[in-house]
Amino acid sequence: MVQPRRNFLKLAALLAARSLPAQQEEDDANGIKIAHRLTWKGLTDDDLLFLQQIGLKWARVEFGEGEDTSVDALRAVQQRFARFGMKIFSGVHYSYRTTRLQLGQPGRDKDIETYQQFLRNIGKLEIPVASYDFHPANTYTTKMVHRRGYTTREFDVEDFRNKMDKPAFDREYSADDIWTTYTYFMKAVLPVAAEAHVKLALHPDDPPLAKMNGVAKLFTHYDGYHRAEQISAGSPWWGLTFCAGTWSEGGDKMGKSVIEMIRDFGGRGKIFEVHFRNVTGPLPHFVETFPDDGYMDMYQVMKALRQAKFTGAVEPDHVPKLAGDTGILRAGSAYSISYIKALVRRANEEGK
Repeated sequence: MVQPRRNFLKLAALLAARSLPAQQEEDDANGIKIAHRLTWKGLTDDDLLFLQQIGLKWARVEFGEGEDTSVDALRAVQQRFARFGMKIFSGVHYSYRTTRLQLGQPGRDKDIETYQQFLRNIGKLEIPVASYDFHPANTYTTKMVHRRGYTTREFDVEDFRNKMDKPAFDREYSADDIWTTYTYFMKAVLPVAAEAHVKLALHPDDPPLAKMNGVAKLFTHYDGYHRAEQISAGSPWWGLTFCAGTWSEGGDKMGKSVIEMIRDFGGRGKIFEVHFRNVTGPLPHFVETFPDDGYMDMYQVMKALRQAKFTGAVEPDHVPKLAGDTGILRAGSAYSISYIKALVRRANEEGK
C-alpha cells in the first residue's frame, strides 16, 4: 500500500504545480492584467479598500480638465493606490477632448501642450499607457433601461436619428476634416509619447456610426484603424484601446470581427488596453450588458487575447448598476471584475 500512496502524493504535487502558473500569470508583468476604470475626483479610501478586497491590482485613472496632473500630484495619486496594493496601468487626461483640439479651432495648441505635459509626467512615473478617443459631438446612449433587473444603457438608431441627432456646431465636419485634425494631434503628441515611453491607446467610436450630430466619425471600421496606424508610421508607441463592446455593436459591418481584430492588432502587439463588455446584439439596436449576458461569447474573446500573448489590461466598461449601487458601483464592479478574473484564470490554464 506504500507505493500507491506515494504515487498519489506525487500526482497531487504535480497537479498543484501545474495550477500555479495560471495564478502567477495573473500577477505577472508578462500576463493579462485586470484593471478598473476609475475617475480620480471623488474616489475615497473606502473605494480603494473595497477594490483591494476583491483582488484588484491595477487601475486606469481618469482626470478631468483643470485637475492637477503635475508630477508631484500624480505621484501622490500613485502612492495612494500603492497603499492599497494597486498600480496605475493607464492614465487619461481629457484635455484631448476639447472641441478646439478635435475640430481644429483656435486654442487647440494650448490643449495639446497640456496633453503633452501629461504624457511627460506619467512617463516619469512609469505609467505605461495613455488612453484617448477622437469623436467630438458623440452621443453614447439614447435611453437608460432595465435588463435582468439591472440598470444599463440602450442605443437605438431610429430613436437617435428622430429625437437626438442635430448639428452640434455651426457647420458640418466631414471625415476629411476630422482626419486632418486627428493627424495634426498625432504629429504633435506621438513624438512626445515616444520620448516619455508612454503608449497611446486609441478607443474606437462608440457607437460605430459614420456620422453623429453633424460630425463624421473615423474609427467605426477596420479601415479607420488601418489608416491611423499608417499615420503613426508604424510607431511602437501607437496602438489600441480595443473596446470589445463597441466592436460587437457594429457586428459584421466592422470589416473584421472582434476575434479577427485581436488576432491582427493583438498579434502584432498593437492592443494595449481592452474594454471588456458585452451587448445584446449589433446595430441598429443594442443594450449594454454584463459580460455573461450578451450575444458575444466573452470567453472566446479572452482566449483570443491569451493566444495573442496580450500583456495589457482588461477592464470592465460602462458597468451596469445593481441594486444599491452608488459611486463606483461596487456591486456591479465586483460582479464584472470577478467574472473577468475567472475568464483570465481559465484562459491561462487552457493556454498552458
